[in-house]
Amino acid sequence: MQLFNNIKIDWLGKRKIFYFVSVGLFLIGLFNVIFRGFHFGIDFKGGTEIVLQYNKPIEISKIRDIVENVELGNLEVKTFGGETGVLLRTDLQNLPAKIYPKVVANIEREINLFYPGLPKKVVDSTLSSITYELPNHDTTTALISKLFNAGYQAGKVSESLDNKQMVVNVGISEWIKENLRGKLAGNKFKIIKEDRVGPKIGKELKENAMVAIFFSLLAILVYLAFRFKFIFALGAVLALFHDVLITLGLYAALYGVIPGLNLDIDLTVVAAFLTLVGYSVNDTVIVFDRVRENLKIHKTMPLIDILNMSVNRTMSRTILTGGTTLLTTFVLLLFGGEVLRAFAFTLFFGIIIGTYSSIFVASALVLEYAMKKKKKIQF
Repeated sequence: MQLFNNIKIDWLGKRKIFYFVSVGLFLIGLFNVIFRGFHFGIDFKGGTEIVLQYNKPIEISKIRDIVENVELGNLEVKTFGGETGVLLRTDLQNLPAKIYPKVVANIEREINLFYPGLPKKVVDSTLSSITYELPNHDTTTALISKLFNAGYQAGKVSESLDNKQMVVNVGISEWIKENLRGKLAGNKFKIIKEDRVGPKIGKELKENAMVAIFFSLLAILVYLAFRFKFIFALGAVLALFHDVLITLGLYAALYGVIPGLNLDIDLTVVAAFLTLVGYSVNDTVIVFDRVRENLKIHKTMPLIDILNMSVNRTMSRTILTGGTTLLTTFVLLLFGGEVLRAFAFTLFFGIIIGTYSSIFVASALVLEYAMKKKKKIQF
């Protein structure tokens, strides 16, 4: 299918107008990054993430009201994957000291319900677990099974036949369960995921993500410098920086402004940015390939006309491929749920900005270089 097959638009003649557009978007993003900052997920800042699955649809506002005073600091509550899923996030990795004894008391109350008067001894206690020694192996095995069925994370210390010790998790999920249990009549739930990330690991992940993006841009610069000329490679990489920085600026600018777009930056978003880098450079390479072909055919034609011709002749492909990808990411943005929303947001706006930058950043930089140096670009 060929759309806009014979268009003759002077794209590069309007480049100075779009310089102001790019600078304006960049400054808006920079202002928001400096004064509002980013909101990182637990992948980068550390914390605990718990996912609950209810049997029936729930109202997320009711869950927020129930857990509002559970003394876990800034507890974030969102829907997860549908009407029955709940995502809870907190900056804490372990229970506060004043809550820890309450959770242990709940565990011991549960043990006494199953085995009234059972002799037991605490042999170890950490910030996230407590270990009991019981009279014999059979009792230990049976009690672990009963606690597990009651919703506690319990297990054997050893698989040996004479093992008499069991370890029970004393974590944030246990306290959440205790506060939510029975609050929504006739609607039971289970915890399907609990992730904890320490601040040191979060810092390492953040550094590794920045390194991954930097080296991907460096590899693209080297590849394009060999495939085309260095000025083409530099234009493409600057266009990628342009795309990434403006899209990042949107994260800071839109947080707390548009409902549903309070997006945290986590490893999924890093994956989206790396995908965006690949998509954007592909669009730029297609334009540059056509520029190289036209330079060989129309050796006396001014460079600005060759650039415009190349952009016009690739416009059909750009609209078809970009449009179908945008449609897909838009559907994900609307209906993909909390898990995919940040990924879809990054790709949706990144593709728009990336298509724009292929013309008004990458191609424009090549033109500005040739005009300033008064050199004819040849292949």
